[in-house]
Amino acid sequence: MAHVLSVSCSLSTSTGSRSISSKPSNQFPSSASVNLPISTSPFKRLAFQTNYTSQKRRTIYIKAISTSQEPIVQPGSGSHETSSEPSVPKKVMVIGGDGYCGWATSLYLSNKNYEVAIVDNLVRRHFDHQLGLDSLTPIASIHNRIRRWKSVAGKDIQLYIGDICDFEFLSEAFNSFQPDAVVHFGEQRSAPYSMIDRSRAVFTQHNNVIGTLNALFAIKEFGEDCHLVKLGTMGEYGTPNIDIEEGYITITHNGRTDTLPYPKQASSFYHLSKVHDSHNIAFTCKAWGIRATDLNQGVVYGVRTDETAMHDELCNRLDYDGVFGTALNRFCVQAAVGHPLTVYGKGGQTRGYLDIRDTVQCVELAIANPAQRGEFRVFNQFTEQFSVNELAALVTKAGKKLGLEVQTISVPNPRVEAEEHYYNAKHTKLVELGLKPHLLSDSLLDSLLNFAVQYKDRVDPKQIMPSVSWKKIGAKPKTVAA
Repeated sequence: MAHVLSVSCSLSTSTGSRSISSKPSNQFPSSASVNLPISTSPFKRLAFQTNYTSQKRRTIYIKAISTSQEPIVQPGSGSHETSSEPSVPKKVMVIGGDGYCGWATSLYLSNKNYEVAIVDNLVRRHFDHQLGLDSLTPIASIHNRIRRWKSVAGKDIQLYIGDICDFEFLSEAFNSFQPDAVVHFGEQRSAPYSMIDRSRAVFTQHNNVIGTLNALFAIKEFGEDCHLVKLGTMGEYGTPNIDIEEGYITITHNGRTDTLPYPKQASSFYHLSKVHDSHNIAFTCKAWGIRATDLNQGVVYGVRTDETAMHDELCNRLDYDGVFGTALNRFCVQAAVGHPLTVYGKGGQTRGYLDIRDTVQCVELAIANPAQRGEFRVFNQFTEQFSVNELAALVTKAGKKLGLEVQTISVPNPRVEAEEHYYNAKHTKLVELGLKPHLLSDSLLDSLLNFAVQYKDRVDPKQIMPSVSWKKIGAKPKTVAA
């Protein structure tokens, strides 16, 4: 029989002790209140500064829902299978499971009969409140999302709400769930956010690097055979004037040959945090025998997957603003509301792109085909390459078919990057594992544009133009105008 355990945790810097209270939580009836010490680190205060009281106390809620489904017996469908034991669902912890990629992935894996637990501190929602932003699509609370998934699909997803930079919290979640694989999306994922001001640059690097280090230590201490599937970024490579390989390059220098990690040329404090992650993961694979797969993902577009389309409360977020919005999603929303497409500079910036439906497929392929002990694999996770100008032309053509008058303007580039360059990145390893890509088609663009038109009344025009400059970042905290 399924059961629910709800825990509300009040974390305070005013006490070094922990106590149990029978006072009920407003969110979860009959829950227990646990007072725990919390680090006085300024980085945690940055993430949750609006939630602190004068006693520097914040409240989080941890809810674990056990699964009651029968063991799955089909191999390759989220299950372990041996000749002597019945199959049981493979357990996957999705860190950052409330976010854009994490939510779609959590539902996809659950639907594939993996036993899924989401770990998230909900800070991505806090960023919206902090900056005056909002998703184009209305998104339900994480609790309502999970309840709706249970009612629609009949499957449970466990939920642990907390900060993985707090190793005590992560340890308890890890020991409670005991994952076979950890999918790590739980990072501040916006380059512009990391370039707003000093405090956000520091937060990005601390949150991302320390969170990943904690995940590595949790695997070493509590689940040494656990497979880490880490979301990296193609931005780690930059735009070199040679082909980009998948993680490693073989070099002959002065008559000697070696295979080395591909050179990194990060272009923001966010991208640099990903580079640091990759180095830390590679080191722990070598030193501790960790098994890890680094998915260097391109730019993701789209909003619907089969699972998120099953009910309005399962809908994924779609960001169109200049801080969190990605190029194609932004262009489709701009076209829907009659705003000119905003091409940065010359528009020759070329990157790898993929559909959100391929993101979830790639993650599952990595889980189903794990790295060996001590192996650090790198997969380049994208399906096609486009320049910004090419994307603008595709959206213009698709918009005209729908009766939209689409114009394009060049705006001063807020970033420091090459606007015309060579770009040829390899991406064969996931295809070899069985990836069946959803390539960018007229029908997909039509669908994305229609989706944007459906919700165009939710667009805030003030959030469309870029407001973060790479060169103007300073030490003084920046307040984003409402």
